[in-house]
Amino acid sequence: MASQGKGLAAVIGAQVAPRLGQVMPVLTAAFVRETLTRAIDGIGPLPGAVEAAQAALSERGGDEVAAVHDLIETNVRLAGGQGFLTNVGGLITAPVAIPANMAGVLLIQCRMVAGIAHLRGHDLSSPAVRSAIMLCLLDPERVVELVVDKRIPAAPGDLAESTVMSRRADTLVATEVAGDLVARIAGKQIITTIGRRIPVVGGLFGAGADGYATWRVGRYADGEFLPRTSR
Repeated sequence: MASQGKGLAAVIGAQVAPRLGQVMPVLTAAFVRETLTRAIDGIGPLPGAVEAAQAALSERGGDEVAAVHDLIETNVRLAGGQGFLTNVGGLITAPVAIPANMAGVLLIQCRMVAGIAHLRGHDLSSPAVRSAIMLCLLDPERVVELVVDKRIPAAPGDLAESTVMSRRADTLVATEVAGDLVARIAGKQIITTIGRRIPVVGGLFGAGADGYATWRVGRYADGEFLPRTSR
């Protein structure tokens, strides 16, 4: 896992993190969409969502439930690995590490949720499915609020079954994801500022926080993207 984590960190640093710049003004809906596309298609040595999902399914002998669980566990480990690597350097590396951490979390979680959606029979080229994938990155309570306020048409599972997704709603979802990610990372950085004074401590906290956040996203997606035959 260590070599996989280092490879992922290198990809993020070379191809994704530089696009973030100063983070706050650049982490936009467009960036979220682009990251989702890269997660689905694959980036550098990191296989795309479909390839990773099919590999998990093959390893589990066609057992879709077990493959989904393996997919979640694998990406939790990847998130933890990049969380450690991007927080272990201490305060001196923070200007570069924070954008890399944000990009890494987004990429891994998009890839994981897209893989789950694929295993459950959804077409990843569908705009509605892609919006549903992004929606799974939010806290479930926030998703409920957006539905109740009629800002989005439905929760992720039902949205994925829709044949129509307005550009406005898609932009809202992507913008919400961008804002939520900034808020989560900012909150984490308040705690890791102390940890960064002792670099390894910051790395361990980063690994735990990113791993746990990814596990929650995976569990949410698992409950939303039900097998299409059961709907």
